[in-house]
Amino acid sequence: MREKLTVIKVGGKIVEEDATLRQLLNDFAAIDGHKVLVHGGGRSATKIAAQLGIESKMVNGRRITDAETLKVVTMVYGGLVNKNIVAGLQARGVNALGLTGADMNVIRSVKRPVKDVDYGFVGDVEKVDATLLSDLIHKGVVPVMAPLTHDGQGNMLNTNADTIAGETAKALSVLFDVTLVYCFEKKGVLRDENDDDSVIPQITRAEFEQYVADGVIQGGMIPKLENSFEAINAGVSEVIITLASAINGNGGTRIKK
Repeated sequence: MREKLTVIKVGGKIVEEDATLRQLLNDFAAIDGHKVLVHGGGRSATKIAAQLGIESKMVNGRRITDAETLKVVTMVYGGLVNKNIVAGLQARGVNALGLTGADMNVIRSVKRPVKDVDYGFVGDVEKVDATLLSDLIHKGVVPVMAPLTHDGQGNMLNTNADTIAGETAKALSVLFDVTLVYCFEKKGVLRDENDDDSVIPQITRAEFEQYVADGVIQGGMIPKLENSFEAINAGVSEVIITLASAINGNGGTRIKK
């Protein structure tokens, strides 16, 4: 029997506001067993960039990371947001350790090649050191992972937090029985986006494809679910999409094989 491990991904919106951050820290601290937290921080990066006179450029909801923006996201994600979470968890008796992918070479990426868009200093994950994370976890450490990786050549890379959570969960699924939880501002995947209670409790791959064809699932939820099925196929036991305030509950949408 492999030990259970929960990987939780929370968006920047939740960790950037005091009230929702406090709630999240309380809920995360209450999760039993081994756990990893992966966080975003995009709104804080945009705000601080503006204060520094650096314009944030987005294409299809993804940040263009030029050299100046890279400095900002490294400061904000790896510093401000990450350390606020770590300090809050330490106050709740959780032995948290803040990490970027560069720390102990835990996540190595390659700079995204230029196709239609040059995203700049953005990383596509190449390798997660699951053995190292497992060693930390077994010492009672709770990794708190910022959405930053590195290329091994001395360059930091801005990296999508959903991707970091998915790749970390997949790598750790060789060693643990992993549940991956994507926290979201809705209760789960909805049949009707105007009805917050129309949660689809469980989705198979075939059902997902049918919902997309019917226009029930659209927009940003499609890549989230694609990532979820990819994680399941790579060995993750279960993926849950739910509200951040419900990570200890039985709600949300569950994705299994």
